[in-house]
This record gives sequence, structure tokens and C-alpha cells, in this order.
Amino acid sequence: MQSTLIFQHPDIAACTLPDLPGLTRNTHTARAAVAEGFALQPSEQAQLRSQHIDHAVLPDMAFSELGLIVSDMDSTLITIECIDEIAAGAGLKDQVAEITERSMRGELDFEQSLRQRVGLLKGLDEKFLQDVYDHVLQLSPGAEYLLEECKKHQVKFMLVSGGFTFFTERLQKRLGLDYQYANVLETADGKLTGRLLGRIIDARAKADLLIQHRTLLDLEKHQVLAMGDGANDIPMLEEAGIGIAYRAKPKAQEHADASIHFHGLEAVRGWFR
Repeated sequence: MQSTLIFQHPDIAACTLPDLPGLTRNTHTARAAVAEGFALQPSEQAQLRSQHIDHAVLPDMAFSELGLIVSDMDSTLITIECIDEIAAGAGLKDQVAEITERSMRGELDFEQSLRQRVGLLKGLDEKFLQDVYDHVLQLSPGAEYLLEECKKHQVKFMLVSGGFTFFTERLQKRLGLDYQYANVLETADGKLTGRLLGRIIDARAKADLLIQHRTLLDLEKHQVLAMGDGANDIPMLEEAGIGIAYRAKPKAQEHADASIHFHGLEAVRGWFR
């Protein structure tokens, strides 16, 4: 499959781009066919960053050739880390957020860090979860557009999260997502027990669920795209045909095929014809 160098910016016509043969522009993207292994010079990359242009070398594909997008939830499909916002209700946001950040950077084992954070929430009233969903949770810019494009082109969408089913189930119903998987918080008498139920959705589980649904849908590897922002997403980014790091930690960017630094999730659609 031919490779394409793709540039993205809301007003690409006004941007200064490298001088490449066959470069074409439309409203938000510019494209040029390139040889396998092509890379821009550091000075060219710096020039693009200074103009807030996202760029990547990817297979020359139509969006409709995809069959499945697998997405992380926290700080990817939505703008927040849910567990940090839940912890705010217990006056523990800073303490929990510090553990979250270290886990996202890959400095802590995910399952241990998750259980540690959930343990700190013991005794918290369930209403704090609903408050977070109703008043704090926001979709990332471009999320609704990307989901509309998925429905338009019959691309399945799976939300797979190291967060909690309380949020993924509500988002699935609200947005019409095809699949959702996350961790289950145990509750008793309307309060969190500080424990989790069932299988932990960690990095390996995310990748396994991608493989499972790729097989279920009879898709080739190149027809599956994964997107995430942290170390916990790396195995699924690598297992996908195309891995997208969205406003991600450096470690996740190193394992992705493309990174979105400056734009919203509409840029996922923009990587394709």
C-alpha cells in the first residue's frame, strides 16, 4: 500500500509547508505521496510545530476501508480522568491524580495503581459519580464529528477503558457506541467499597479485546485503528493496524503511527481520504 505524508491544520492553505512534489491541499489537509521510510528533516518538523500543524506518514486509505476504531476513554474520548474527578468529592484529588499521572507515564503497574486509587475512595457516596458525569465530564473536541463519520461509513466504534463502567455504559447509550468495556466499581448501600469486581481492564486486556473484536468482525489488521494517550494504551496501539496517540504522553507517542498534538478528534478522520 502506498504511503502518504499528511498535514492537518484548520486553514492549511495559509500554512507554509515543505516543498514536496505532487503536494495537494484541501480545506484542512495537505497530502503528498512518499516512499516507505520517508521522514521530514528536524528543521521542517520544527517549522510545522511552530504553525501547530499535525503531520504523519500513513497508508493511503479511505476512511471507509476501516472496520473498527478502538478508543481509550479518559483524556481521549473525554477530556477528564474520571477517577481524579471522583476523588475530588473525597478531598483526595491531588493524591489520586499523582498516582494517575505516574501510571500514565508507565512508572507504576496499572493494576496496582488502579486498586490503590480505588481503595482511597472507600466510603464515597455513589452520587459523586453521577455529579462527575452530569457536571464535569465533557467530550473531547471533534468526538461527535468522528462518531458521526463512523456511523456514516459503517465503522464500528469500541470504547475500552481502564476507568469505570459507570461512565462507559452511559456514554455508550448517549453516543450510540457499538461496544464498551471498563472496570466495575463495587458498591454497597450506595457507597463505594474501595474494591473492584471481575476482570481488570488493563493494557493487556485492551489489546486482547481489540484482537477479539477484529476476529469477530472478520477484519484485517490494517482495518483496525486504535487511539489513546497513555502507557496503558501502548499494547493496543501496537496491535492495531494504525495507532493514534491523542495529546499523549511521550511514551505512548513513541509507539504510535501518528500523533495528534494540536487538534481534536476530528483529526482522526483527517488522516484518511
